[in-house]
Amino acid sequence: MQIVSSTTVLQEVLQRWREEGKQIGLVPTMGALHEGHLTLVRRSVAENDVTVVSVFVNPTQFNNKSDLAKYPRDLQRDAALLEAVGCDLVFAPEVSDMYTPEELDTPFEFDFQGLDKVMEGKFRPGHFNGVVQVVSKLFRLVEPRKAYFGQKDFQQLAIIRHMTRVMEFGLEIVECAIVREPSGLAMSSRNERLTLQEREIAATISKVLFECRTFVPGKSPAELRAWVETQIDAVEGLRLEYFEIANSNTLQSALSWDEPTVGCIAVFCGDVRLIDVIKCS
Repeated sequence: MQIVSSTTVLQEVLQRWREEGKQIGLVPTMGALHEGHLTLVRRSVAENDVTVVSVFVNPTQFNNKSDLAKYPRDLQRDAALLEAVGCDLVFAPEVSDMYTPEELDTPFEFDFQGLDKVMEGKFRPGHFNGVVQVVSKLFRLVEPRKAYFGQKDFQQLAIIRHMTRVMEFGLEIVECAIVREPSGLAMSSRNERLTLQEREIAATISKVLFECRTFVPGKSPAELRAWVETQIDAVEGLRLEYFEIANSNTLQSALSWDEPTVGCIAVFCGDVRLIDVIKCS
């Protein structure tokens, strides 16, 4: 397995692979890898000739500088995990390898057609501009045939699919199921910042989501939203930021169960912000 930081070296390796007719799979990550990431990598390894994993903490998608500073970084550990599951190349650039000073100082603009105005976009303004900026750069650099993303970041997944169509990238976006800890807590790099007690408390999030599905279609989407909000608010140590039952395609609030729906939630456990998602109908 190779580890490169230079875009020039990356291009040289990728060109050799293309000349050999190899199909390339890409797994974009910000490092601090866990089993959820490794599941994506294993799938890419199984479905492609070679797999590239990017490890880059992208500054342009953080609207909270403190959150950016606290984000865990351990490339040596990540590389060992990736080599063990068959990754062929780790692309771990510095910020200066990815962005010019002008790009860092100028907000990236993109027409999301409303996909960025709800849920994560509402509470993290500018976040998805940074996501589209870095992922589009990775797509152009790597030119993968398939790119793999986790279902937990459901809104991000919808936006990347939209971006792929608008920018006419000739690749397939592969959605991979959420990987959970034994408690049900969705695996996340942010879980590393939770204490043992907070991990136990945070497991309530998925328990509430799983239970809420049992009320479909007996309760309306509005009634179910209110029920989930009440359940989370009753747990000491959790602070709900939002819970939305959204149309799976438009991400707008669902009015009935006749449309495809997902339940998306963001909750603070202590000072750690966690998200989760569950398909409702």
